Amino acid sequence: MEFFDVIKERYSCKKFDAQQIDKKQLNAILEAGRLAPTAKNLQEQKIYVVQSEEGLAKIDKVTPCRYGAPTVIIVAFDKGNVFVYPGEKRDSGIEDATIVATHMILAAKAAGVDSCWINFFDPEAVAKEFSLPDNEEVLMILDLGYAGEGAAPLATHNQRKELSDTVKYL
Repeated sequence: MEFFDVIKERYSCKKFDAQQIDKKQLNAILEAGRLAPTAKNLQEQKIYVVQSEEGLAKIDKVTPCRYGAPTVIIVAFDKGNVFVYPGEKRDSGIEDATIVATHMILAAKAAGVDSCWINFFDPEAVAKEFSLPDNEEVLMILDLGYAGEGAAPLATHNQRKELSDTVKYL
């Protein structure tokens, strides 16, 4: 699939089939995350793959938004291994983890796997359920799988503002 087709056709799937995604596809998705750029190449991302019934039950406990996905990825980052920007008011953790997650979402679509970025959860509850280290912050949950029957993008999916409404040349 051509890159711009991946971008145009990818949508947040909210109804998944129970079929597990292929290991080769999952590895390609994870590899795309591994290759994502991070500030100073610190690679502070921490990726947790959840596929077991027990693990998926924990996901269901912290969010109603799994939508039946058979694979869920928790994207976190090591708060102690981030680049602190000049002024010391921001660091690279959230944005680097976001770049990693975005790479995985686009790789999923290119591999024929549907996804949904989930942020409707309490990050501390996720960390507690999965006994994640205290130095890690959970950014998002990524549902992965194959779209279930009747799944489709929102009706407004292809409605986009004009570039002139969102871009200004300075």
